[in-house]
Amino acid sequence: MSGGPHPVDARRADSPWVLRDYALVADGERGALVDPRGGIAWLCAPAWHSGAVFSGLLGGPGHYRVRPADDWNVWGGYYEDGTLIRVSRWVTADGIVSCREALAVPAETERVVLLRQVRAVRGEALVDIGLDVRAEYGRRDMTGIRREGELWRARSGALHVRLTGAGHARTGPDGELHGRLRLPEGAHHDLVLEIATERRDAPLDPRDLWETTERWWKKAVPGCADTAAPRDTRMAYAVLNGLTSSRGGMVAAATTSLPERADTGRDYDYRYAWIRDQCYAGIAVAAHGPHPLLDRAVRFVTDRILEDGADLRPAYTVDGRPPPDEHPLPLTGYPGGSDRAGNRAGRQFQLDAFGEALQLFAAAGRHGMLDGRSAEAARIAAEAVGERWAEPEAGLWELDERWWAHSRLSCVVGLRDLDRYIGAGASADWSGLADTVLEATRVRCLHPEGHWQRAADDPGPEAALLLPLARGAVPPTDPSLRLTHAQVVRRLAKDGYVHRFRHGDEPLGDAEGAFLLCGFMAALSAHAQGRVTEASRWFERTRSACGPAGLFAEEYDVAQRQLRGNLPQGFVHALLLECSARFGGTSGDAVPGGW
Repeated sequence: MSGGPHPVDARRADSPWVLRDYALVADGERGALVDPRGGIAWLCAPAWHSGAVFSGLLGGPGHYRVRPADDWNVWGGYYEDGTLIRVSRWVTADGIVSCREALAVPAETERVVLLRQVRAVRGEALVDIGLDVRAEYGRRDMTGIRREGELWRARSGALHVRLTGAGHARTGPDGELHGRLRLPEGAHHDLVLEIATERRDAPLDPRDLWETTERWWKKAVPGCADTAAPRDTRMAYAVLNGLTSSRGGMVAAATTSLPERADTGRDYDYRYAWIRDQCYAGIAVAAHGPHPLLDRAVRFVTDRILEDGADLRPAYTVDGRPPPDEHPLPLTGYPGGSDRAGNRAGRQFQLDAFGEALQLFAAAGRHGMLDGRSAEAARIAAEAVGERWAEPEAGLWELDERWWAHSRLSCVVGLRDLDRYIGAGASADWSGLADTVLEATRVRCLHPEGHWQRAADDPGPEAALLLPLARGAVPPTDPSLRLTHAQVVRRLAKDGYVHRFRHGDEPLGDAEGAFLLCGFMAALSAHAQGRVTEASRWFERTRSACGPAGLFAEEYDVAQRQLRGNLPQGFVHALLLECSARFGGTSGDAVPGGW
C-alpha cells in the first residue's frame, strides 16, 4: 500500500455505539474513546486538534482492538476511583477477561503512550489484538512495519509507531498487525503503544509506566470527602485533569461532530479551549480549594488576555492559537452527524467571556493565587468590558449578534468581584461600571412581569440567566432572581431536567435535548435562594444523566435517556464539581459575590 493520502474506507470501521457506552482515557494533551468491545474508537495525535489516528467513531479507518476472541460475552467496566485509568471487563461463556487501560502521565506534547494490561480473571483467556494506525483521519496507511524482537515499529504519515508486548503478532494482507494472546487464569500481559512525532528508542517498561501513572493520578485528584457527592466529584476532577493540557488549556470535549440532534446540522468540533469553559472549571475548583487546576486555568486565561486584550477570542487551541475555520473531513460521520473539524466560534465576539474571566481571577485572588500578570489581565478584561459592553455579541450559545442579558449580567458579577477581591486602581471604579451595566440591562432586559428575559428583543426565558443571578448580579432578596428561577422551571424544565431556551413553538425535547449545564445552574440558583432541598433535587437529577462510565455529554435526551453531543463535555463536569463543593459546605467562601 502507498503511504500517501487516499480516500478512506468506512467498511473497515466498527459499527458505532450509543454515546453513553463509550469510556475515556486521557492525559491532558489528547484523549481516546474506548468502546465496549475493547476498540479505541477515537484518538487524535499528537494533540487534541490533530488528525485522528483511530477514527472509527466517525466511520473512518484506523483501530486498536484488544478484545476476547469469544464474541459471546457481556461487557462492563469501571474507573479506578479518582483516575482516568479504565478497566474494561468481559464475562464470556468460559470465564472473565479484563483489560486495564490508560494514557500514560505525565504526558509529553509530541508523544502518546497508551497502556493496556490484559488479565485472565477467571479461566483461561483468549484475546485478539489488532492494530492499524491511520494518521490524518485515515488518509495515511501504516507503512514500514517491521518486528524488532518483542516490539513492532511502523510509520503512519509523519508519525512513528512502536508497539511492545506483541512479538507474537503477524502482519496481515490488509497491512494490519494481528495477534492472539492465550493467558492462563490469573496471568496478565502488558501492551504499550507509542505514537510520536520523532523516533524513540528508550525502552518502554510497562511496570514503570503504570506506577508513574498511578502516582500522577493520586496527586492530581483530591479526596473530596467534604463534598456532597465525593466519588462523582473525584470523577469530575479526573475528567477535567484529563482534558487540560500542561500548557493550561482545557478542551471543551475530546471529540468532534457528534450530533446534538440527528440530521439537524448542529454538530461541532469541541477539541479547543473555550475561555468560558476554562473559567467555569477554574471557578468550580476554587469553590473546593486552591488545587493546581485553578492555577492552570488562570495561567491560560491570563496569557490569552495579555496577548489579545479587548479582541479576546472565545476559543483557542490548547497551545493558544486560533482554531481553524470549519472544514470537512474525509469520513462518513457518526450516524445523524457530519464530519467536520475547526470551529467558527474563534472569530466571534462573546462579551460574557470577559465577565467569566474576571470571576475566575477573583476566585484565584481569594486563595492568594493571583500574581502580577494575572492582576494586569484582570484590569485589561475590565477595561474591555467598559469599552464593549453595549455592543451586540454572539453570547453564551454563539448565536446571532444581539443584546444578550446573560452576557451583561456575567460582566456585572465579574466587575463586582474584581472590585471586592482584587481591588480597583486609583482611577478605576469597577463597582460603578457594574452598576451602570446592570441598570442599562435592567431597562432593556427586565420583563414587565419582573423576571429577566433572554435579550433586549426576545422576551423568552433563558436558563443560563440563573448562573450570574445566583453568583450575585442582584442581591439574593431581589424579586427578579426568584421570578426568573420560577420562569425557567415552569417553561424550560421537563421531568427534572432543564433546557436552555425554547425553539419557537416546538415542544421541549423536540428541537434539542436538555442541557445538563443548565440543570446544575438551576441547582446553584436554588441554593443561592436558600432552597436547599430544591437545590439538592436539581443536583441529583442532573448528575444521574451520565453513561455507565460516569461521563456527561452536553445534552441529554430525556425521552430516550441518551447522551447527545460531544463527549465528555468539560463544563458539565465542572458545574457538577462546583455544586458538590458548595453543597458540601467545604469552603469558607462558598457563597461567591456576597450571597
